Amino acid sequence: MSSTEAIQQAIPAELSGMVRSVKFADGVATIIADAGGLGRSAAAQLQRELEQAVGAVEGVSEVRVALMADKVQRRIIAVGSGKGGVGKSTLTANLAVALAKLGRKVGVVDADIYGPSQVMLLDPARGRPKAEGNTLIPVESEFGVKLLSMAQLVEGGKAIAWRGPMVGQALGQMMEADWGDAELLLVDLPPGTGDVQLTMLQKFKPAGAIIVTTPQDLALIDATRAIDLFRQADIPIVGLVENMAGYACPHCGEVSDPFGAGGAESAAQAMGQEFLGRVPLHMAIRVASDTGQPPAANEGEHGEVYTEIAARLAVWLDAGRA
Repeated sequence: MSSTEAIQQAIPAELSGMVRSVKFADGVATIIADAGGLGRSAAAQLQRELEQAVGAVEGVSEVRVALMADKVQRRIIAVGSGKGGVGKSTLTANLAVALAKLGRKVGVVDADIYGPSQVMLLDPARGRPKAEGNTLIPVESEFGVKLLSMAQLVEGGKAIAWRGPMVGQALGQMMEADWGDAELLLVDLPPGTGDVQLTMLQKFKPAGAIIVTTPQDLALIDATRAIDLFRQADIPIVGLVENMAGYACPHCGEVSDPFGAGGAESAAQAMGQEFLGRVPLHMAIRVASDTGQPPAANEGEHGEVYTEIAARLAVWLDAGRA
């Protein structure tokens, strides 16, 4: 039996399908393996196992493993608003879950460094991210969405009192994490147009942005500012979502509009932007979100609202507009 054949036989059966070539010369075994679709940690594990198995073969003094990996064409969608309190984080979480149900591989970056809330929405068990060196490995929620949030990294209830450079560094570490096969990152931005937004636009260049607003004029004024910021950075606007649109009384069923009605749709038309849909103000959405069970994860009218918005985003992505 030749040395090359001995090396091939030493490779575990579960790994042999990934091996593309084996060469042996002067005591050096060179293995080329396909690591396409593997995250960084899984690829490193594959390399270690091959080195260990082949290194045990008689006559092998050195093992060189070259991993081929398909580059994931990951796109970033920023979810922003001009002001706080419009339900942007709830929209982001449910949109991610709905996209995962549609077969997309999705990650969520909770970029609201000072007030992270995605853990409550997607990972109430508060999983802790692992790390490979300086690279974070996101936690995968039970809904098939990968997540990184400052709330996973600091003690609960502790204030994060950081200046701009530290905030930018934290954002960079989450964005540059080992997202594995995630093809899409939804970034839950903080309110306003400050340091986090500027770092995101300048360093990571989102493929598009979704603007969340409530129907009243004050929220629409701030949403317009957010749109202007993205436009200045040449970031396409995917569309607007009108949140807290209409309240159905749980007792009599009468629908009222405490924040007005149709403002976001009218604003979208006036600005030549796509209107992605409206989400009602409903107790069931609030309760489900507070308990870490996004409505989009379940069947029903409230989940369907998010599914329709997710489908419109999927069409936008597939149309190559990103």
